[in-house]
Amino acid sequence: MRGMSRTSLAEVEERLAPVTGTAEAATAIGDELFAVAGVLASQPALRRALSDPSRSAQARADLASTVLTGKVSTEALGLIMAVAAARWSAPGDLTDAVEQLAVQAIVAAAEEEGRLDDLEDELFRFGRIVAGQPELRVMLTNPFISAEAKSQLLSQLLAARTTPEALRLITQAAVNPLGRSLDVSLEDYARLAARRRERLVAEVHVAVALTEQQRSRLAAALGAAYGHQVHLNVVLDPRVSGGMTVRIGDDLIDGSVATRLAEAGRRLVAR
Repeated sequence: MRGMSRTSLAEVEERLAPVTGTAEAATAIGDELFAVAGVLASQPALRRALSDPSRSAQARADLASTVLTGKVSTEALGLIMAVAAARWSAPGDLTDAVEQLAVQAIVAAAEEEGRLDDLEDELFRFGRIVAGQPELRVMLTNPFISAEAKSQLLSQLLAARTTPEALRLITQAAVNPLGRSLDVSLEDYARLAARRRERLVAEVHVAVALTEQQRSRLAAALGAAYGHQVHLNVVLDPRVSGGMTVRIGDDLIDGSVATRLAEAGRRLVAR
């Protein structure tokens, strides 16, 4: 999101904390908001009406109330009315805002239960698993496989291996992707989990696993460089010939032997 939509989302986010004070409340709100995001994604006319700048903010909020009263909790309704009353650069941003609020609610539940670090790691690891297993990717992204079948598959694969919050978010990304790829949804969800503590996420590719001491030193060095706490997602990558590569957002820090050799070769050819 950019411009007006980003400002509106920041304003609406301030309303989330008071209604997600316990893990149970946060989970319930998250589930309701995901359901509403699904409705908005499937009903373009409603989405346009709720984001129509020619209507007053009160009229848009009243429309949301008319449509959703009795279908969601009072707390969830208040959030949706606030989203409808806000201004959005495009109708799709309204749906994205509701989805982001849903993710943040589930992330808040994980934090309340002391599982926020696990949630970040599990979202990242599952993204890597899907990337490396084409058959699993096909099953989870095939539009002809029912949502129930996908949910059952994920429950069988992950229920005993991940936090409940990770299972919720992964299932949402696969069953109701809202127009995005599974990879992008998982990345966005992990980013929102990291943002909960104002942390950056660094994807680190190494040929050999890092020790805990090495991880701590690297996280501290990156944190000092970026001015934020940094969470490391470490990937064992045989293509990295010694050293490591680190990606944070659009920044790539490449210290691998392979890259240095390639650069040396280019310099030799240029002479």
